[in-house]
Amino acid sequence: MKPKSILLSFVGLALLAGCGEAAKDAAPSAAKPALSVATLAPELLDWPRTLKAGGNIVAWQEAVIGAEISNYRITEVHANVGDRVRKGQVLARIDPATVESELAEVRAAVAEAEATLAEARANHERARQLSAKGFYSAQQNTQTQTAADTALARLNAVKARLQSAELKHSKATVRAPDDGIVSARSATVGTLTQSGEELFRLIRGGRLEWRAEVTAAELVQLKPGLTAVLSGPNGDEVAGRVRAVAPTVDAQTRNALVYVDLPASAANVVSAGMFARGEFRLGVAPAPTLPQSAVLLREGFAYVFRIEGDKVAQTKVSTGRRVAERIEIIGLDAQARVVASGVGLLADGDTVRVVAAP
Repeated sequence: MKPKSILLSFVGLALLAGCGEAAKDAAPSAAKPALSVATLAPELLDWPRTLKAGGNIVAWQEAVIGAEISNYRITEVHANVGDRVRKGQVLARIDPATVESELAEVRAAVAEAEATLAEARANHERARQLSAKGFYSAQQNTQTQTAADTALARLNAVKARLQSAELKHSKATVRAPDDGIVSARSATVGTLTQSGEELFRLIRGGRLEWRAEVTAAELVQLKPGLTAVLSGPNGDEVAGRVRAVAPTVDAQTRNALVYVDLPASAANVVSAGMFARGEFRLGVAPAPTLPQSAVLLREGFAYVFRIEGDKVAQTKVSTGRRVAERIEIIGLDAQARVVASGVGLLADGDTVRVVAAP
């Protein structure tokens, strides 16, 4: 081939290559997908409705136990804080020496009054017989009758004192008024008892209750018989039942109390005086739900990414109940298709490739 022909061939190839590059630059560039995603729609599930609350654990009822006689010395103490006691069990004993001496004195007075009555009745009977024979006047007979009646009245008065002394003697032993747990003790051997002074404090039946505080709006959702579940400080849960709902709302806090009975086993999880959080089980209601992987939490808000053609639209939603790995979604069309996972890698308007869910 001649050199001139070879030169023309190279020029032609160069022109063709230039035209091809121009054509390529002129063609619109196709957008590349940012991510391959699977989609899903909200799933409607029947979930329990709950109401969260907080409140104090207190004794169901506390009995204050004190001595019923004053100025007597305590000689024995048989119960301490935390002890479980039975009704009638001895908690403490008071020095019985003085009480027993008073009781013996009154018993002697009763015996004396009985002897006096017997003598007065015998005198009256003798006077009645002599009066019938004309030896005693009617006035004398009346006097002996009056003496016998007076002796009987004195005997009854002394017997009343005897009952009081016996009751006082029985009070020298301090007993538990009911089954329960001793929550406080101030009784000490050697101290003198005082009327109205507290010696022991008893949680009746060992029963505790949770006094939960709820708002006025929440109060209307609660009624006796509902189940409440509260958590202890170590994470253990204990279930109780609503016994009563307060009929009034506190004017200062605008909260109301709900009284929840706890089982006897609750003493192993919570203690009186502590604060506990829990929730009331209000029943079951349907909820549109998504897995947590489909929900993006950003700056305190929740978002999902709806599929619109080959692009995604970031949509703000509200969240409700949570069960395991699923979240209740509020404000999303039930037929909407959203990105199932990887939402943290997406932005509003990104192009995606939709693939089948695994």
